[in-house]
Amino acid sequence: MSTKSTILRVSLFALLVGMVASVPALAGSAVIGSVAGSMNASVGGQALLPNTTIFSGDSLQVRDGVAVVAAGPSGRMVFGHDTVASFLRDANQVTVVLSQGNVSVFHPIDGAGVRVKVGDVSIAPTAGFKTLGDVAMLNGSVVVTAKEGALQVDDHGTTKNVTKGQTIVIAPKTADKGGNGGWGSGGGNTALEAGALGAGIAAAILAGLAMSRANDAKTNALGAIAAGNAATSAANAATSAANAAISAANAATSAANAGASTAAAAYNIAACAYDQEALEAGATVSPVLGLSCPAGGFPEGDFHQTRR
Repeated sequence: MSTKSTILRVSLFALLVGMVASVPALAGSAVIGSVAGSMNASVGGQALLPNTTIFSGDSLQVRDGVAVVAAGPSGRMVFGHDTVASFLRDANQVTVVLSQGNVSVFHPIDGAGVRVKVGDVSIAPTAGFKTLGDVAMLNGSVVVTAKEGALQVDDHGTTKNVTKGQTIVIAPKTADKGGNGGWGSGGGNTALEAGALGAGIAAAILAGLAMSRANDAKTNALGAIAAGNAATSAANAATSAANAAISAANAATSAANAGASTAAAAYNIAACAYDQEALEAGATVSPVLGLSCPAGGFPEGDFHQTRR
């Protein structure tokens, strides 16, 4: 084998080893979170079930329902009805790309970074705050509401902080042309619809949290049922053991009673045999011990000594 061929083989082997070693790290970094609860939702066309793992690149669709995705120990993302979104993850944060519908994000103070993107508009919780915010698409506009903490909105290089209780509507012209023209609370029907949408998102959050808690309660109930069944089995086993012990005790008592009867009979016979003179005279009760004796006494040589 030539030196050149050997070097090529060694290089290919080293490359394969490096690729295999990197798979777990890439797989771990690609995890977005897990499903805490869902109704009428799917990922990649498959029905979404509780505890399903969401990966970077997955596409979520919610029809007339809701989906709750847990991101990290306490972060939550709630997707409302008629929502389509996909997920991306890099080393620092999770990005939700919202194509239609709405999402509510709960972000703890020390949670991993999360960002929502709608076209060129980017919304992220402000660092250092526990944040609850809503992002929705409405008639081509982007509606952003901060219910707790603060949200930072970036639109074509323009940044605005949305604090607790504030709602802004980013009109389509802002996304097309940039600038500040779209900042504001919205006008006319857009503002009213944004308020109604906010109420709908709040209802979706409550529904999602209720489903999450219901799943936890179901898990706890199943655990309690299993524990109850185990306790019942243990009680039945203990009852069986107790019944076996009682049966053994009854058998021992019967044996003891039989032994006592046999011993008494033997003692009676021995006593009668000892008082042989009375028996030879035809007595059926021993004059000495007052015990009943066999009629007619004993044959010669049986169980007695003659008293002379």
